[in-house]
Amino acid sequence: MKSTIYYKTKKVTLNLLIHLFLISVAVSCLFPLIWMVLASLKTQEMIFKGGVVPKTFHFENYYLAWVKGGFGRYFLNSIFYTVSVVAGIVIVSSLAAYAFSRFRFWGRNLFFIMFLAAMMIPIPGSFVALYVLLNKLHLRNTPIGYILCMINVGLSTSIFLLKTFFDKMPTELEDAARIDGCSKFGMWWHVALPLSKPVLAVVVVFNALNVWNEYILALIIFDSKQFMPLQVALQTFQGEFVTNYPLLMAGLTLTALPIIIVYLFMQKYIIKGVMQGAIVG
Repeated sequence: MKSTIYYKTKKVTLNLLIHLFLISVAVSCLFPLIWMVLASLKTQEMIFKGGVVPKTFHFENYYLAWVKGGFGRYFLNSIFYTVSVVAGIVIVSSLAAYAFSRFRFWGRNLFFIMFLAAMMIPIPGSFVALYVLLNKLHLRNTPIGYILCMINVGLSTSIFLLKTFFDKMPTELEDAARIDGCSKFGMWWHVALPLSKPVLAVVVVFNALNVWNEYILALIIFDSKQFMPLQVALQTFQGEFVTNYPLLMAGLTLTALPIIIVYLFMQKYIIKGVMQGAIVG
């Protein structure tokens, strides 16, 4: 009896400690985001005086950030880039992953290993090559050049996740579709893609986050400000000697909001997709 009580007490204590640890980690992760939102509602003086919660809320900071930073144009640019790049990555990576998983052709393993090897190359390491290539193709300082580069950046990881999922997908479903007269393209469209929704959600969220937050590559490819993504607008509030922190925090909040909304809508697929697509069984 005492042994049972001891083990139950030990289990409850252990669970309590685990939950306290996880809560502390969650709070430490959320605190910078909360501080950013609260700082966006302060004045410059209130930020330097300290304190987390502002005494008065200055919502006009968001209006000033949107107008002064020219967020409207940059915001539409980032939405266009994100949607185009994610759509391109989903189409190309799913087709490539399905081919690597289901078809047998010369050099299949070699090409797949090359895609995996590309994951080890840091993005800045390819800037010079991309710059020279885009110049020769007359695609530098054009949206299509930037979109193609960003699609290339996200392909390797996306192909790896989707191929791992397709490898574990039962072939009986495709056999049934083939009997019904479905083509290879039709099996990809009607069978493989619908079943891979959880993994596709992971691909969409991760690549959308990558494209939305991209900054350095845009500075290298674009000369015209009219093509720049949203992250460039944040430079407006950073001077050589003075930084307008309230407007900068308001701009950062506006920048983070779309990705947070996307993640909240697709969060139920994230863990399931990672388990199905990232764990090799």
